[in-house]
Amino acid sequence: MKAHTKETQAAISPDGAIALLKEGNQRFVANKKANRDLLEQVGDTASGQYPFATILSCIDSRVSAELIFDQGVGDIFSARVAGNIVNEDLLGSIEFACKLAGTKVLVILGHTACGAVKGACDDAKLGNLTILLDKIKPAVNAIPEPVDAGLRNSKNIDFVNAVAVKNVQMTIDNTRRMSPVLKEMEDQGAIKIVGAMYDIKDGSVSFL
Repeated sequence: MKAHTKETQAAISPDGAIALLKEGNQRFVANKKANRDLLEQVGDTASGQYPFATILSCIDSRVSAELIFDQGVGDIFSARVAGNIVNEDLLGSIEFACKLAGTKVLVILGHTACGAVKGACDDAKLGNLTILLDKIKPAVNAIPEPVDAGLRNSKNIDFVNAVAVKNVQMTIDNTRRMSPVLKEMEDQGAIKIVGAMYDIKDGSVSFL
């Protein structure tokens, strides 16, 4: 499998980009990775890069976007931060990826049993992490059930995963609200902004 060129990137639609990611994850789950020469791709991309997707995912060591979507060198922009939240720096990076470098889809990728989400559920306090977790707490508060405070913590994995999904959805909303550049691109059909969840137990990605 060759690295993408300007021509192949231009030929990919937003829906086509999502399909490529889904196909890649299916290969990953089936343990049938595409045949590619990564060093050859290094050489092919030395003079320029033409990725087709941008993925904002969690810093979690189990959630490497290149691996779980079976992509090679130069295929995707991968932005990572605990809890897959957005701020000005991340949005600036994503605006570069979509507007200037030509990616066709932005995927906000959460995952099951997310440690950052667990920390937000437990109201954890630790240096700068406290500030980051504050960005996830609106998702915690947005999940109405269970009402019992004793069940609204990291020990309740169903609650944690429900918060993780809500956090993805709220990150998408924040992206559209905080980035007129990306919102305009989406409105014009140049990109799609979608959410997805990675299951750490079986390696599958479900698009929301």
